[in-house]
Amino acid sequence: MADDTNPEAPATDADAGSAIATVDAPAQDGPIKLKQSVELRDVGPCKKHVKVTVDRELIDERLDEKFTEIVRSDQPQVRGFRPGKAPRKLIEKQYHDSVSEEVKTQVLMASLEQLADEQVIAPLSPPDLDPNAIKLPAEGPFVYEFEIEVRPEFDLPEYKGLKLRRPTHAFTDADVDAEQKRLLESYGQLVPKEPAEVAVNDYLTADVAISYRGKEINTLKEVRVKVEKQLALSDGVCPDFGAKVAGAKPGDVREVEITLGDDLGTEGLRGQKVQATFAIKDVKTIRQPELTRELLEEAFGVTTPEGFREFVKTVLERRLEYTQRQVARQQVLETIGAAATWELPQDMLRRQARKTISRKVMEMKNSGMSDEQIKGRRRLLEQDAMKTTAAALKEHFVLQKVAEVEKIEIEEEDLDREMERMADRTGESVRRVRARLEKEDLIEALATDLLEQKALDLILAGATYEDYEWSATESGGDEVSTVTADAMPDSQAQAADAADKAADEKPAS
Repeated sequence: MADDTNPEAPATDADAGSAIATVDAPAQDGPIKLKQSVELRDVGPCKKHVKVTVDRELIDERLDEKFTEIVRSDQPQVRGFRPGKAPRKLIEKQYHDSVSEEVKTQVLMASLEQLADEQVIAPLSPPDLDPNAIKLPAEGPFVYEFEIEVRPEFDLPEYKGLKLRRPTHAFTDADVDAEQKRLLESYGQLVPKEPAEVAVNDYLTADVAISYRGKEINTLKEVRVKVEKQLALSDGVCPDFGAKVAGAKPGDVREVEITLGDDLGTEGLRGQKVQATFAIKDVKTIRQPELTRELLEEAFGVTTPEGFREFVKTVLERRLEYTQRQVARQQVLETIGAAATWELPQDMLRRQARKTISRKVMEMKNSGMSDEQIKGRRRLLEQDAMKTTAAALKEHFVLQKVAEVEKIEIEEEDLDREMERMADRTGESVRRVRARLEKEDLIEALATDLLEQKALDLILAGATYEDYEWSATESGGDEVSTVTADAMPDSQAQAADAADKAADEKPAS
């Protein structure tokens, strides 16, 4: 099965032949071998301009054949003449436009298919080509031009026998207790904390005043936030939130710094820092629920506390496996991705950002992360979507090339087996998993992910490893809480940006 580059998967996962020949047109009568010349030139990162010139000889032959068919047909053709009796010149005049359009479509389709077969072009998306805007000339060669996004061209360095570091960890009872507490949080009860002192995993309520360069730009009233290491707003992230508010009590004020996202609507403020003052009003904590048979069975598919602990150990082991693959993947790409020095088009990155994030979310779901954990990590991905997408696309291209060199393919059976594994992990039926993936347009993304997994597995199978102890950050301690609010509303962002520009342009006194 062809993968996508998922650059849309990424857009990239169009099959090289099909993407370049994607034009709506009726099927041609038979294969046409054209005499055509092709000019290719680079017009930007991963983009080529293609000019095709088709020799006139075959076009004239096709026009002659079509007009001959009409002349010999038994159907009325020209008013005032019986079928088959109208002069050829009148037939050509009356049917010129329709026949020319038909022949143009056939020649264009044949030309595109031949181009896909004969040229080394690996397209990432259909060509920027409007068939309706192309006309068949009355004489001379048939010429058409278009631009198309193509896969970058690069040489793979040696990827076999790599030396990699691998995180390992023997989970303790304390690890299991902490994960069990986290899994039960959403089934517990939020209660006042005594003493009311903020710690990680507590919930605080605060009024928040946000300022930029000393000027208040936004206020958020009665905001409830779970205390994690990081805090993500809709348009910015505070990386050390937990440390900044730890130990605070109602009535205390704590100031944190928020870095605005790189995809902020106001370009001049992207990556800028704003200050947020949290006036703490209340502190609550989660009272763990009782481990009843009903809760355990409904929420986790087990019936006893002992069975639940085994379930928790499985979750931890799965997360360790996920982390091992992610760490190995990062090292592999840092090594063999050294060749990936090429730039990617900004419009491609913007188009692919959404699907890249969707793929990352799917990977996290498959690793056993909770919806709350995924929500926080997704917010971080969204904050830096362009950079994340660029890195993911470069990884994709490298692993795709490894798969191509090693002749790795994905079959329908691979997709079926993966959906079965997903169903086992989520407790859903296979049919429901497939329906969800189809609804979210993730089947191609899944195929691409599997292809990359196979390529990565091949590299990892030939690697040698140095084990090291898994750190708290890698084990998921680097959690993210989220707030559905903007640090800098659009109107204030525009005003702040304008003030910045005015200050920059003001001459020194």
